[in-house]
Amino acid sequence: MTNTALDRNEHNGGYWKSPWPVECGGNRRQKAKGGRLDAATGDPQVNLIRNDRWNVMTVRRDPGEWYLGGTMPAFTGPPPFGWVTRFDPISLESLAESPVLPCGDHVWCGAILAHSDGSIMSVNGSFLHRLDPHDLSILNELELPVDRAHNGLLSLSDGTLVTKDLRLEGQGGTTLTFVEPTNLEVINTLVLPEGSMGRIAADFHNGVDSVFVPGTEHLWKIDVTQGLPEVSDWRCRYRTTNSDWGLAWDSCISDGKLWLMDCGDIKGVRAIHHRLPNGRFDEPAGNLLSWQQPAPWKGAQRLLRVDQVTGQIDTVEPFGNPGGGIIAPPVNVPEFDIAIAWDSINGGLAGISTTEELEPLWHLNVRPSMQPVVFPDSGELVINDFTTDQTDDLVVVDIKTGQLLSRVRTESRLANGMFLTAGDNRDIYYCSTLSWARVAWG
Repeated sequence: MTNTALDRNEHNGGYWKSPWPVECGGNRRQKAKGGRLDAATGDPQVNLIRNDRWNVMTVRRDPGEWYLGGTMPAFTGPPPFGWVTRFDPISLESLAESPVLPCGDHVWCGAILAHSDGSIMSVNGSFLHRLDPHDLSILNELELPVDRAHNGLLSLSDGTLVTKDLRLEGQGGTTLTFVEPTNLEVINTLVLPEGSMGRIAADFHNGVDSVFVPGTEHLWKIDVTQGLPEVSDWRCRYRTTNSDWGLAWDSCISDGKLWLMDCGDIKGVRAIHHRLPNGRFDEPAGNLLSWQQPAPWKGAQRLLRVDQVTGQIDTVEPFGNPGGGIIAPPVNVPEFDIAIAWDSINGGLAGISTTEELEPLWHLNVRPSMQPVVFPDSGELVINDFTTDQTDDLVVVDIKTGQLLSRVRTESRLANGMFLTAGDNRDIYYCSTLSWARVAWG
């Protein structure tokens, strides 16, 4: 285990002081929560809300102050819009809701965060909003410079916001947009030499914010010094054009490395982003948007480990099944020298030793698709399992051995690549299309 900072222990000055102010718990996307879940000794309870929305993520501001953000699954029909809800952390009752948030008619999962100035920030489609944390009224609105869907929103150490548009192979270079947080004024834009599908991650070291972007062929590093972004000489090629593997999703920055999986631009993702506005269809798309379709490549699912200093890349195929595919990134748990990867299309979850060579330690016959949560103190991983009955369960797994500790049926009929969030009371907030839930083991 190196001295890479742990998101759960180091407060980022750009966020409200909270254990989970942003997706994945912090800019490094380590997805870790302090404390213990102890699911094996708990009596799991589920509170599921069906709201017919595309529920993306939950974040926390002060104790008891929780927010849910998302968009509308309006692939056809009336125009889509974004929204944010402040909710009761136990009952899930809505306590306040934002007005309809314009999104440029794009249908894609955006992001929310609790900023250091106290406001709630929301990116959805091609719009960024700053919201009052109490009544969620709109304080400021910005139409972003690029009229495409944006995925991911982070706050850097000085509070500057950064987001990016989403582009697949052959769609030109992705634009990163840096925004002053109070008035939502664009500070800088930076266009990469290639497109990018996955969300950004960021690290902070020696006064420099480094933003890592998964491109269509390379991993890129943008260093931000005194507010000025510059493409670093550091980069890593992880694939070539028209390769046997698809594009990478987000990275997890941990243990001096970037951890990510490729094979992410599945047929449904390609269908959404080969259209403008993104995700809008003249006729119902049906199974065209399903992540369960066969992969458009023949390569097996890979876990990638990339050195933050040298750019050296190590890969492993934990399952070896051709046509692998995922819609969410992996997680590394440095306390156990184990990374967790999976194959959503073919099924399978694996714990992989990271001590030297990447070597699978255990396999579990489940079919995950979502952003997980880990509890290093108790050695537990929480992730979903989309079953053969086409229902979505939450499973709790022993990180060291792969033992299944708990299984909870959410009653959701759909699973996507959205975010699980660790709550404050031995609980997890679950977000999916058409429904969301609180699952508690207390």
